Amino acid sequence: MNLHEYQAKELLKKYNVPVQEGYACNTPHEAEEAYRQIKTQYGSNFAVLKAQIHAGGRGKGKVKETGINGVKVAKSGEEVTEFSQKLLGGTLVTIQTGEEGKVINKILVAQDMYYDGPSERKEFYLSILLDRSLGQNVIMYSTEGGMDIEEVAHNTPDKIFKEWVHPAGGLEPFQARKIAFNFGLSGDAFKNCVRFVTNLYKAYQGLECSMLEINPLFKTADNKMVAVDCKMGLDENALMRHPDLSAMRDLSEEDPTEVEAAKYNLNFVKLDGNVGCMVNGAGLAMATMDMIKLSGGEPANFLDVGGTANAQTVEAGFKIILKDPNVKAILINIFGGIVRCDRVAQGVIDAYKNLGNIHIPIIVRLQGTNAEEAKKLIDESGLKVQSAILLSEAADLVKKAVA
Repeated sequence: MNLHEYQAKELLKKYNVPVQEGYACNTPHEAEEAYRQIKTQYGSNFAVLKAQIHAGGRGKGKVKETGINGVKVAKSGEEVTEFSQKLLGGTLVTIQTGEEGKVINKILVAQDMYYDGPSERKEFYLSILLDRSLGQNVIMYSTEGGMDIEEVAHNTPDKIFKEWVHPAGGLEPFQARKIAFNFGLSGDAFKNCVRFVTNLYKAYQGLECSMLEINPLFKTADNKMVAVDCKMGLDENALMRHPDLSAMRDLSEEDPTEVEAAKYNLNFVKLDGNVGCMVNGAGLAMATMDMIKLSGGEPANFLDVGGTANAQTVEAGFKIILKDPNVKAILINIFGGIVRCDRVAQGVIDAYKNLGNIHIPIIVRLQGTNAEEAKKLIDESGLKVQSAILLSEAADLVKKAVA
């Protein structure tokens, strides 16, 4: 589960991780008030306005309607009003959103970090995630933080450092010092960086994150280390232990069909193909998608109805698949182990009748417990549903449907 920048920063503050302070705003009026608060607190006429969407590349992204970047520095209250009006309600397109972009419903009005001081300012990159190949957490970091970190990783990979942390032992003090040393820091900046990395790793573990990225990690002119931007992903399997974090979910940032599928406990992922598939079991679903491709089609989705498929879940699956205008056929592939095939077949028939006339071919392949009875039910239903027993038979029917 992804969080917005302002949400992630509020959580980091609970672990004593210094962050760029700011206020989340829904309207230009709220942005103006936030600017007045920042000006009073920090004595600066500058403020940063950031679009809050679940995607990176906001600084280089453009709002379709106004052409404004997703991150803007305002030098006055008038500019805060102007920029907030051009951001809120607009559609921001970045390298991560695709051409369709994402609607900006909220912006973060934050303090300016580029104030003067006795030493130079510097931007770093730091992230923590799980290295599944080693079964350890890895801290990735670079001295070249900022908007061009992707180019740094591609063109100069030697500037990307990695520090692996065994989950049982946790981050050792020498590892935090090593990171600060590789950043080239000394004095107060070195000490503050060690403290920052240590507390950030505690936040990563305590919040049970799947990914935590700070870019930039900013060394201010007075040697403080501050998270200016933050991307945080939470492990959805751990949310049962964190109801307060579950409440932070922004459903408007997620695919509506995936949200609807979750209401029925369906595991659904939208794809770009032309054959909708409904299967019980993740492994069978993957095999079914391969079979669709081998038959000349392209899977339009991954949909696992689980081991308790019934008329309600089948009907919900139909509705979700049929919302995709690219779907030319639907393949239902069920192995009757926990659930009987005849029960699934009856569910298909009932769902078909409830939904009315469906204008695309439906292929049902049922194998396992009561498969013969299920085929008989489908064949005698009078509906435009094609049944198959063998996977090869279903493949042939799919091939004809998308030809």
